[in-house]
Amino acid sequence: MDGALASLYGGGRAGQERGQRRTAGLGASAPSVARWLGDIRTYFPSSVVQVMQRDAIDRLGLSALLLEPEMLEAVEADVHLVGTLLSLNKAMPETTKETARAVVRKVVEDLEKRLATRTRATLTGALDRSARVSRPRHRDIDWNRTIAANLKNYLPEYGTVVPERLIGYGRASQAVKKDVILCIDQSGSMAASVVYASVFGAVLASMRSISTRLVVFDTSVVDLTDQLDDPVEVLFGTQLGGGTDINRALAYCQAHIARPADTVVVLISDLYEGGIRDEMLKRVAAMKASGVQFVTLLALSDEGAPAYDHEHAAALGALGAPAFACTPDLFPDVMAAAIERRPLPIPDDRA
Repeated sequence: MDGALASLYGGGRAGQERGQRRTAGLGASAPSVARWLGDIRTYFPSSVVQVMQRDAIDRLGLSALLLEPEMLEAVEADVHLVGTLLSLNKAMPETTKETARAVVRKVVEDLEKRLATRTRATLTGALDRSARVSRPRHRDIDWNRTIAANLKNYLPEYGTVVPERLIGYGRASQAVKKDVILCIDQSGSMAASVVYASVFGAVLASMRSISTRLVVFDTSVVDLTDQLDDPVEVLFGTQLGGGTDINRALAYCQAHIARPADTVVVLISDLYEGGIRDEMLKRVAAMKASGVQFVTLLALSDEGAPAYDHEHAAALGALGAPAFACTPDLFPDVMAAAIERRPLPIPDDRA
């Protein structure tokens, strides 16, 4: 364990006992890195292995070695590794791409298993509740809203409320009830968010009552909706890095809104705008004025918000679209709140 840590971070008990200073170094050869990867998987739990792999890529510049199939087979696959592979996609030789796709598919399938069931259940409930009926059957009565609507009929002598007006949940149907547009910034800092958003996009697209569009952007805009049945294809259709033109992306999304009152637009971006700032804000204001539910996520990942443009975040908040970081576990609740047009469950530590 000490040797594996010292190779990456320097130091180590043995070197300290001799009063010597070790420096980090795995060498430049693939065999030595492969041995090190095997060691850390032997001595450390998976969560620690993933952190050490990320540090090795960042500190020692090992990205190029990931272009070798043998190296990819040795690493512990996680969301951050997928992001690194996507950033190397254009430089990846054909001999490596098949292995890279297998690694990405494993991570995506694991994420779908963890997230899909709860997402579908949460959003199905939200969709049913969003379609209220005024003469519900007994089992369909929304008692919380019914009581709130009839508080004026409270009888203190009996300690009860007379429910003159009943509010109920709508009956489930196969019709499309909501349109969702995921607009994803594919700049380098958003890699984990792109991975999670692609998985959620595939889950949403599998629900008949939601029409889902997935748009990724840098300075150009790419619509990947027709690939939503396979999130791996979506991910390999992205190009991490490059500039950012949020205004252009929102213009594309705005042009594809047919039912504003039944549309949720989710912008996932660190908000470093390279396009026309005022136009971007005007588009958001116009969408909200037309009835669109607009959600701004600085990140969709487990790490919280990356560096982001605080001025733009404040401006969007003033328009009623507060920007905050969202974990994958919270995302279904955020979407449910947007669908039901109620306040978003914004974390206290929104950054």
